[in-house]
Amino acid sequence: MRTPLPARRHTTVFAVLTAAALTLTACGSGDSTTAAGRAAPAGKSGGLPTTDVVSSVKKNDKAARLLPADVRDRGTLRIATSVGGTPPGSAYLPDGKTVVGQDIDFANAVANVLGLRLKRETASFEAILPSLDSGKYDLGTSNFGVTDERRRTIDFVTYINDGQGFAVRADSKLKKVTDFAQLCGLNVATGAGTTFEVTLEDNKHVCADAGKKPYSVKTYTEPGAIWPSLQQGRSDVVMSTINGLRYAVEQQEGLKFLGEFHRLDVGFAFKKGTKLAPAFQAAVNRLIEDGTYDRILKKWGTRASAIDGSRISPPEIKD
Repeated sequence: MRTPLPARRHTTVFAVLTAAALTLTACGSGDSTTAAGRAAPAGKSGGLPTTDVVSSVKKNDKAARLLPADVRDRGTLRIATSVGGTPPGSAYLPDGKTVVGQDIDFANAVANVLGLRLKRETASFEAILPSLDSGKYDLGTSNFGVTDERRRTIDFVTYINDGQGFAVRADSKLKKVTDFAQLCGLNVATGAGTTFEVTLEDNKHVCADAGKKPYSVKTYTEPGAIWPSLQQGRSDVVMSTINGLRYAVEQQEGLKFLGEFHRLDVGFAFKKGTKLAPAFQAAVNRLIEDGTYDRILKKWGTRASAIDGSRISPPEIKD
C-alpha cells in the first residue's frame, strides 16, 4: 500500500487542481502571444514543476524548411490548449494565469525548433477538434489520443504514448479493470468529449448482455471537477489518461490507480490534410535526438510514455 502523503501536500495540490477548474469556469478562454519556453513567473508553484527545460532549444533549419512558406513568413501559429485540472498534461499555476504542463513544454519546444512563436488560446477539450476544421486554430493540444475514428477528420503528429486507465478511492473493492462488465452498477466519471466517454458509451451493452445493472457515465466539462466527485462519493471510479491518473493518485490521499487499460499514441492535432505535419514530425524527432525530449518527460515523471520516433496519423493501437 502507498504511504499516505503529508496532509499539507495533499491540500495544496488538491487546491491547485480545483483552482484550474474554477479558472476555466470563470474565464472561458484567454489569448496571449508568448515566446516559446518562457519561464513561469516567480512565486509559489502549488507543487507543480516549473523547471525550464525548453527555452534553450535552438532553431533547426532543416526542420524549419519543411514549414509551408506562408507560415515561415508569418512566424506564428495559433494553438488551442485545453487546460485541465489534472497534470501532467496542462494546468494553471496558483496565479490562475500561467499555464504549465507536459503538453505546454512539448508545444513550446517544437515551436523553438521551427523558429516560430505560438499564439495560445485556452479552449474546452470538446471544442478544439471541430475548431481546427473551421480554421480558427492551426493546431491543438490536450493529450489527444490517436484513434481510427479521429483520424478520419484530423491529422496527428505523435509525441508520447499514453492511454486509458481507471482510478478509485482506496476503499473500493475494485482491484483492476480488465472488462467493462466489472463496472456494472457503478457511477463512472470522465471528461466530456473525450475518447473515454465514447469508449464507455460504446461498451454499456456489456452489462445488459450479462444481465446486470448498467453503469452510469458521469461526464464533466471541467476536468478538475472529476476528483471531488470521486472523493465525495458521487462517482465510484474515474476513467482518464494513464499519466493523469498516476499523477493525481500520487498527489492525493485516499486514491488508488488500477493500472493501464488501453494504450494510445498521443499527438498534436491538425486540420485534415495539413501541410504542417512533416515539420512538426521533424521537430519532435529533433527533440528526441538532442535530449530535450527526455528532459521534458523526466520533469513530468512520464518517461514510461516515451516514443522512439514521431509518426504522422498512425493507426490506432489495438490491444
